Amino acid sequence: MGSEKHSILIADDEADILEIISHNLQKEGYQVYTAQNGEDAVNMAFEKKPNLIILDVMMPRKDGFSLAQDIRSKNKEIPIIFLTAKTLKEDVLKGYQVGADDYLNKPFDSEVLLFKIKAILQRKESDTSAENEQFEFNIGGFFFNSKLRHLSVGEEEPQKLSPKESKLLRMLALHKNDLMPRELALTKIWRDDNYFTSRSMDVYIAKLRKYLKNDDTVEILNIHGEGFRLVDKN
Repeated sequence: MGSEKHSILIADDEADILEIISHNLQKEGYQVYTAQNGEDAVNMAFEKKPNLIILDVMMPRKDGFSLAQDIRSKNKEIPIIFLTAKTLKEDVLKGYQVGADDYLNKPFDSEVLLFKIKAILQRKESDTSAENEQFEFNIGGFFFNSKLRHLSVGEEEPQKLSPKESKLLRMLALHKNDLMPRELALTKIWRDDNYFTSRSMDVYIAKLRKYLKNDDTVEILNIHGEGFRLVDKN
């Protein structure tokens, strides 16, 4: 069963899909908000602050990708699931690049959608309650706090990382100067090891390299076919 404390926003311009998803989620105990265009959806996302958002890619006024970027600019933590009739690899990758937690092609199985929602919300609760693990790291001249998701150097304003960026950097830091297997990160962070999640992780590795580029003593190496190594020469 779902939880009454969880609210979900569904944005889709097809009324029948909205009705089907809403009905199924309400039966599971979720509070449901709906929108049929991108502008209404982004306003509702900021007003209602749902626990999870389901976005159709093709919508009037604002498409799902643009909508996700708007939401991510103010809230990097809220889970987002894309629903789409598009099956092109480029579209799936774009969804992950703008911050999707999962992706479901139309027509979809309602039970699969419910399973994905429950899994994502349970994972988020589990991640939030994990208080007994190492969360402070020195990486070259950087100080990293994975609870706050802050990456700082000296007296400069800390860089706020997204949840996946923080989890990935923490895992690299735990394996500092050693191999972090690709499959381990995909299983623990993305909960799946497939082509699309692997490409998504590569995007996040590139972001972390950008954050760390000003320190010549720190480098994230790609160990071909195996994983990555966070090298700290200090």
